[in-house]
Amino acid sequence: MQSLEGRLTIRHLRLVDAIAQEGNLVRAAQRLNMTQSAVTKALQEVEVLIGVALFKRTNRGTVPTSYGENLASHARIVISQLRHAGRDLADLRDGLGGRVAIGTLLSATVSLLPLAITKVLEARPNIKVKIVEGTNDTLMPLLRIGELDFVIGRLPEYRERTGILQEILTDDNAQVVVREGHPLIGRASLSLRELVQWSWIMPREETTLRRQLDEAFRREGVEPPRCSVESVSILANRALLLATDYLAVWPAELAVAEERYGIVSLPIALPTTHRPIGISTRAQAGLSPAAEALVQTLRAVAKSRCG
Repeated sequence: MQSLEGRLTIRHLRLVDAIAQEGNLVRAAQRLNMTQSAVTKALQEVEVLIGVALFKRTNRGTVPTSYGENLASHARIVISQLRHAGRDLADLRDGLGGRVAIGTLLSATVSLLPLAITKVLEARPNIKVKIVEGTNDTLMPLLRIGELDFVIGRLPEYRERTGILQEILTDDNAQVVVREGHPLIGRASLSLRELVQWSWIMPREETTLRRQLDEAFRREGVEPPRCSVESVSILANRALLLATDYLAVWPAELAVAEERYGIVSLPIALPTTHRPIGISTRAQAGLSPAAEALVQTLRAVAKSRCG
């Protein structure tokens, strides 16, 4: 297959992206403000250029082939990068200082990120910061297509790292937490085996922390407890803990920060939950000046905290 550089245009990439996302030529045409016949003709043009079929029609709509999926993935990245480039240029023109879109996990929202953002905005008050909270399974796809500049938090496992660069800043482990006055507080000794019968608030099954917690129980020779609630929302989890006798597992630093609200950590070691905290970026893309400034500040904050 010949190089596509200089042959495929942005119009082609927008077309492929629209068809892949809509799964229907009519909706893709509406999205692109084109007629269906024009979309069909343009798609044929792209397929002739590339020499392979990008989509096939089925009773479920217009479905991308493996070639179509691959090209659509690249198209989304290019389109996203162009959109961000336009914003950066406009910001520079208007003296706004740039924008940064950050994905964050619970482990980074307590002190590292807030402190770094505060320091950056003191030095560069015109930077605009967008924070998207989630888990690695939701944030990494956004990072890959350029919707996020970087992700900070527990570093993802190997299977989630394709095309991603990682930088370790510090580390963390998780703790079992309950409300003040919980029946388990004050017990001379506790083991995970004793906690199986209690109701739990846990991270979602697809998260690294949940897999680590399940492994901790299995090492104790018991199956993981029944999960009453799956949630990574700090506000919702705190409210549930304070209103019930539920147990939850939180990053240690978050647990300490939440003590002021009546959250207490139980004296149970969870060695399987130890995990480095760091920054994830796209392997093939550089950071904007604003994002680079924030990353450098995060490094400095982490270094000062670690002594």
